[in-house]
Amino acid sequence: MSGRANRPWPLKWVALVIVLVIVPYTIITLRYRKPGHAFEPYQDIKDRANVLRLLNAGFQRVAVDAEVPADAVRIGSPAAVTNAPGGLPKELRDTLVEVPLLPVDIESVRAPATANTLFPYEFLFTCAMPDNKHQLGGAELYVRNNEIVITPDFEKLTGDLISRSKEKAILLTVPAGALKPGQFRVTLVGQKASRTWTLQVH
Repeated sequence: MSGRANRPWPLKWVALVIVLVIVPYTIITLRYRKPGHAFEPYQDIKDRANVLRLLNAGFQRVAVDAEVPADAVRIGSPAAVTNAPGGLPKELRDTLVEVPLLPVDIESVRAPATANTLFPYEFLFTCAMPDNKHQLGGAELYVRNNEIVITPDFEKLTGDLISRSKEKAILLTVPAGALKPGQFRVTLVGQKASRTWTLQVH
């Protein structure tokens, strides 16, 4: 009796059990799985902590569309853009849970001097990266009182991937309705050199 009890199952029964378990599991998973990214506890906790810290410090954060434009972009009534010191303002740097990977220098900016709350606000800038191992990851806009700070965010390329050039021409688009009417001082931040201009929102 003990010899029969210890005898392994035939392979056909093992295969049958696997099929009977895997097929229903796959069907249930595909039917009821929530769309979107998988739950990432560490990242989610960090994002929530970041939001709470920004709110407590009086900042409003807005995600900004960032892209490398394929065609020429027309900028009407450009603002007078001046140089500004590099690096994040101290209040924002001390508030953020994770500091973005900024470009080394903001070399030039072409931005309209006025914006309308009903339409997106678009502007162009060029910047320099330390090497060809970085690519555009996105951008964030932070508003507090009448100050706007915009942080382009780059990410490091892995492996042997390289970017075509260390100099980047980028189009940023602030969503319609993200800014309230008023006059703002806008600063586009680089590590060593930033640019600033005055924006009137109607």
